[in-house]
Amino acid sequence: MRRIRQSLVDSWASLGPRFLPFADVATPDLPLGRLLRLSLFQLSVGMTMVLLVGTLNRVMIVELGVAATIVAVMVALPLVFAPFRAMIGHRSDTHRCELGWRRVPFLWRGTLLQFGGFAIMPFALLVLAGQGQSASAPAWIGQSAAALAFLLVGAGSHVVQTAGLALATDLAPPESHPRVVGLMYVMLLLGMIVSALVFGVALTDFSPGRLVQVIQSCAVAALVLNVVAMWKQETRRPARGAAPAAPDPTFGESWARFCEGRHAVRRLVVVGLGTMAFGMADVLLEPFGGQVLQLTVATTTKLTALLAFGGLVGFGFAAHVLGRGADPYRMTRNGALVGLPAFSLVIGAAPLGLPSLFLLGNFLVGFGAAVFGHGTLTVTMSRAPKEQAGLALGAWGAVQATAAGVAMALSGPIRDVVNALVGEGSWLLGLPGAASGYVTVYAIELALLVVTVVAAQPLLRPRSEAVGAGARPATGLGFDESTPAAGSS
Repeated sequence: MRRIRQSLVDSWASLGPRFLPFADVATPDLPLGRLLRLSLFQLSVGMTMVLLVGTLNRVMIVELGVAATIVAVMVALPLVFAPFRAMIGHRSDTHRCELGWRRVPFLWRGTLLQFGGFAIMPFALLVLAGQGQSASAPAWIGQSAAALAFLLVGAGSHVVQTAGLALATDLAPPESHPRVVGLMYVMLLLGMIVSALVFGVALTDFSPGRLVQVIQSCAVAALVLNVVAMWKQETRRPARGAAPAAPDPTFGESWARFCEGRHAVRRLVVVGLGTMAFGMADVLLEPFGGQVLQLTVATTTKLTALLAFGGLVGFGFAAHVLGRGADPYRMTRNGALVGLPAFSLVIGAAPLGLPSLFLLGNFLVGFGAAVFGHGTLTVTMSRAPKEQAGLALGAWGAVQATAAGVAMALSGPIRDVVNALVGEGSWLLGLPGAASGYVTVYAIELALLVVTVVAAQPLLRPRSEAVGAGARPATGLGFDESTPAAGSS
């Protein structure tokens, strides 16, 4: 038996890094085990996203009978904190802890915010829904407590992800950044997929007590995952009293330096446009399949898994290509290009009555969104100088999260308004009126993707000057590569 086991290990090892996912991301200074442990914070963030946007969204409306408007406000509250991610990143760049840490204190504070929000959330939801002895409590108590819980959890997740990605940038060498991005994104998707399955099983027989247990378990899981992720990761630097330090730049000064160069704003605009283009369909794909294509509940439920599988394939592809020195801007543009046939297939599935086109379109949507997201985050990590890694990643996260939230907030009202105007009769190409709102949203996404491609075109460099692993490092995300940064020699 020992010989068979050893033979299997030798065969697996002989495959080499080419066939083992993310095996080539490790370096002597950053072993694969340490990097995998650091990426556990992405599992925590993925679990939080699924719980807030997916599980609690449905439980609050169906099982607890909370008004859909109140639920929409609660789910959107974490996005209020998204624009502050750039400031959080800047603070983690310049923070001087007495123990010599910069990123770890922010990881810990974000973890405490997550834990505190999860700790009060189940009871706040029960009061909000008027369950049990809380039925006589004033409505504003439940609403205020639930809002505070969602805000704390959302703020904690934003802080943890911003500081965690900045720490990964600090630890990984520049040539490994594309593969590190792929690993971090895959761990986020795994956290979402696994937690969705676990939540589904745990809440099969729903009861208020079971809801309390599930959310409190999430609090403990987030605390454990984040603590294990940050344990002994960041090198301690000399304390403030060890030597006189130069005064830290203010956020305004850092942001002004970050925005130097003629393409600074364009890069962030591309991130926002592309994220909105892929994000508007997130809450409409499953209803479209059920209402327009008459797919069963079991089939539409699998769409999330299909979308995630497309994302995993996209991340793996992007990590492989970028790891060989491809231009991340070109990868960003190509991800947006993949979205054009993807949404065209989704739209075409309705008049043709072919669910297979819809499923293929869903896969390509996940693939294109992953390639686009991988390209933008790789640009951010590889272009950010050490002293501005947190600010750069915070700016990327702020634009990405805000654009995703705005896209999801707009998609539902657009669908409802168009459906109300068209009515129940037939529409363009003989489509039923129920499909009009969905197709309008998908058409808007196609237009946004075209604008994204056009906006990204000036960022592309000639193929002979590929940017990526092994290429000449740039001065910073906000700087034009052709000109030196302010104050540089």
